Amino acid sequence: MTQLGNLLTAMVTPFDSDLNVDYDRACELAVKLINEGSDGLVVAGTTGESPTLSDEEKLQLFRVVKQAVGDAPVVAGTGSNDHHHTVELTKQASATGVDAVMLVGPYYNKPSQEGFYQHFARAAAATELPVIVYNVPGRTGKNIEAATVLRLAEDVPNIIGVKEASGDIKQISQICANKPDDFTVWSGDDGMTLPVLAVGGVGVISVVAHVVGRDMKAMIEAFHNKDTEGAWKLHHKLLGIFEAAFLPSGNPPCIKRALQICGFPVGGVRLPLVEASEKDTARIAEVCRQLGIAC
Repeated sequence: MTQLGNLLTAMVTPFDSDLNVDYDRACELAVKLINEGSDGLVVAGTTGESPTLSDEEKLQLFRVVKQAVGDAPVVAGTGSNDHHHTVELTKQASATGVDAVMLVGPYYNKPSQEGFYQHFARAAAATELPVIVYNVPGRTGKNIEAATVLRLAEDVPNIIGVKEASGDIKQISQICANKPDDFTVWSGDDGMTLPVLAVGGVGVISVVAHVVGRDMKAMIEAFHNKDTEGAWKLHHKLLGIFEAAFLPSGNPPCIKRALQICGFPVGGVRLPLVEASEKDTARIAEVCRQLGIAC
């Protein structure tokens, strides 16, 4: 297992009826996820609605979640498209007790590859903690190319891995083939976990582990134990939830609805997100019933 784990869950942020952060529920959710197979958690990432959380809310989430899960790794989402803001939040997060930080590719700016390199290298210099680069061009508008990730892996000692959500298995293969031995590649897409494992990744930073954490853990462990048939059977079993978590209502509305259907409500979502539609809710409920996890 890597230093942060093979299965990390990108945790949703629970809200109360007024859409204030529900810190107590966040702690309960964090403990639940660890008990159900997650090695660690990513807090205030995209799935945690980071664009609509204040810095104060994020920092308090980092503190309380880390306190709740004890030795389990907590990764703080501190990236943004504002370099100075990213550096300052990374510094502040480093004092909350978290174990690592994750920096998303700057969105909307669409920087050059040199811009990506300078941003990540300088932000990583603001902390002694391990840093994960997050490549999700479908959300940010620009791909972080394999050569840039590999350059960061070689040049910046505390950049220790990448969450790869490009969906480009050739690019992910190039990273896995040429990375330093101690550099970790996680899938950033649940449905790509098994293919990423097959080309040299270690696991996934997951959304669906909110409701099928034990199965995701078992699939990853089966692959690492050379039980490829067991791994692909679990992959096939989970195809429905992979789809249901990313229906048109989007992420995190779909996974928050799945949690509600499975008996662990975590509140609504902040605008501009809206809750899962009736059509998507029906599909999510059907998949959860098929998996035997609906209440």
